[in-house]
Amino acid sequence: MRMRFEPEAEEEFEAACGLLVDRLARWAGGQALPVDGFTAERALDYRHRATADGRLGLWESRHVEELLLSWLPEQVTELPGEEHADAPGTLRTLLRYLHATQLADPRGPALEDSLAAVDATAGQYPAAMADHTRWGIAKFWAMTAAEQGVDVLDGAALQRFAERAQRGEVVYDQQVLDVIMERRLTGNTLHGVARAEPQLPVVLPPDGELRRRAEASAVLAQLRGLAEWAGQDGRPVTATGRLRMAEARELVDVLGTGDRIEGVHSSADLPRLGLLVEWAKKARLVRVVKGRLYAVAKARPVLADPLQLWLRAFDACFELRQALIGPRSGWHVESMLFDVYEHILDDVLNTHYSLPYPMPWPRLRDSVQLAYRARFQLDGGSDLRHRMWFEHADRDLRTVLDLLDDLGAIERDRGMADPVFLDIDLSDADPELLADMPPELVELLGVAGAATDPAARERADARREELTAGPVELIRLTELGTKAVRQRLLAAGRDAPLVGELAQAPAAGLLGVLAENYDPDAARTELAGWITARGEREGALRQLTDAVRTMTFRTRAQAMLDVLLAALPDGEGERLLRTLRRDTQLAPLALNALAHRELLFPEDMTDAESLLVLAESLLQLVELAGGGDGAEETLRAQGPQARDAVAAALDSAHPDRAGLDELRQLAARALGTHGARFGRVPKTRRSSGKSGRRR
Repeated sequence: MRMRFEPEAEEEFEAACGLLVDRLARWAGGQALPVDGFTAERALDYRHRATADGRLGLWESRHVEELLLSWLPEQVTELPGEEHADAPGTLRTLLRYLHATQLADPRGPALEDSLAAVDATAGQYPAAMADHTRWGIAKFWAMTAAEQGVDVLDGAALQRFAERAQRGEVVYDQQVLDVIMERRLTGNTLHGVARAEPQLPVVLPPDGELRRRAEASAVLAQLRGLAEWAGQDGRPVTATGRLRMAEARELVDVLGTGDRIEGVHSSADLPRLGLLVEWAKKARLVRVVKGRLYAVAKARPVLADPLQLWLRAFDACFELRQALIGPRSGWHVESMLFDVYEHILDDVLNTHYSLPYPMPWPRLRDSVQLAYRARFQLDGGSDLRHRMWFEHADRDLRTVLDLLDDLGAIERDRGMADPVFLDIDLSDADPELLADMPPELVELLGVAGAATDPAARERADARREELTAGPVELIRLTELGTKAVRQRLLAAGRDAPLVGELAQAPAAGLLGVLAENYDPDAARTELAGWITARGEREGALRQLTDAVRTMTFRTRAQAMLDVLLAALPDGEGERLLRTLRRDTQLAPLALNALAHRELLFPEDMTDAESLLVLAESLLQLVELAGGGDGAEETLRAQGPQARDAVAAALDSAHPDRAGLDELRQLAARALGTHGARFGRVPKTRRSSGKSGRRR
């Protein structure tokens, strides 16, 4: 049971959602808790389709509010006369179930906090559902039809209604429709929210070390000095809010900005000082009130904490478009970067985040230029004209990188580009795939051997030559920059794992996150830290194996065991597996893992072990098919062999008796057998060959 699926993995998500809701309903019945299966499906659908991270097991207060006050009102149609589902009650039950079955993401809030968020929002839910302006376009027309007596479950009747509406013969609320359409056109809707790319786990030093590095930033010293200079009494500014020249000259010397003041008659002509003043304003360190520049009193605690001051200065970079790359006079024009400044800055930083190698400037430049081509419709002007536009934008991008470098968010060096950034050989690629690619993307990838336009091929070769001819500028985030970008990712609802953040997580939560989000190296580091935090290694390993033992979803239990084995030091995983082979509860999973790693072969298993592996495979197959109708269809597709396989599995000593009973019922329906017992498969004679690993 995975708790996150890629957007394109629709069949896998639907199967998992169906299985989860089916087991939720059974669990809720045993607990006498309210649950509506359709609403539970819509809740999981919301986390999968309408959020940036898609984590089904993590519910923060913002997710609770969006589900109850936006997603359900927009998506769920409650027809007149129908009994309305208790959505808040269903959500509470779903949250309790996720925690009870150890499916909740340990990085999310505690169950009590999530339930409190439901309680705080539940009172607004009926009004949100009744608010017509929150409806989606499909719901608007369905409700309009239903209110006019149309049976919306009758496809033909609904089609006739749609035809009358197109002819203008239907009365409807135009004002409400206008609001709905405006929200849709402006993108102010949850439908179609883009799924963000998952980020690799990062390693960061303690905040104390980051605070020491922030204190060494010259920019921080200048921002702090500016606030101290302004003070609580303030300094006079001009009617346009600029520093007067006398104060500007003094401040250039105080801050050491390096601006040339000889012959300068306006502080507007002191670029570095002007940038610092604007930076301090955007960071809410100073402000202009009634003709004076004051230090913000509430910023004192931030000024005293180098790390918090650095992070605030970093966030303010996103508001410095005009001061940084805006035109200095009427003789200048903005570059393409000016119009998409915040978007490009976000993309550049997110691209560098968790990247294992520094990015060469040519690759960064080309990827940003590709973003310009996607955003702007370049006219049919000459290549020279377009090249001038790109060069202007490139200069502005370098100005932005200079700012980040000065702050200490990035570091730049020169060296050879890592081979990962060199061309991608698509010589054997499907021609249809290449045909569907934008020409600019084909060029950017530096396609080797692909049938492309000769001019484009020449440009691609030039790009590769630029990367391989000698040292190039290499750019990477510093650890301060990584921390700052991570905070922004988390604030945007994205998943940004941090090695060490799971040190206090429960064992099941740890293994679940490692299985779904961590690369092998990061998983080893995280697991080692988790074990160290518990002091006694044997006891920690017992907690981990107990977590696998108590996981009721077989596929998730297998994934948890697999990641545990992979994250243990060399040799320890295999020794643990061979021990678990004798564990009555974990033997099926251990045998599967041994076979997958080619540490055990069918001829090396006893007959009882072979039956355990068969039963485990069928139980996992049922889960992957989503249980219910999906599992029945899968069993039916296996043909006559399925009958014998199920019968053999039911005769095994597999510890999941509830799962076997479900398998029995599914097989009876799928294979048309009314009895509770199936025919046996003949036992096979055990091989007389040597046991152990095949050579």
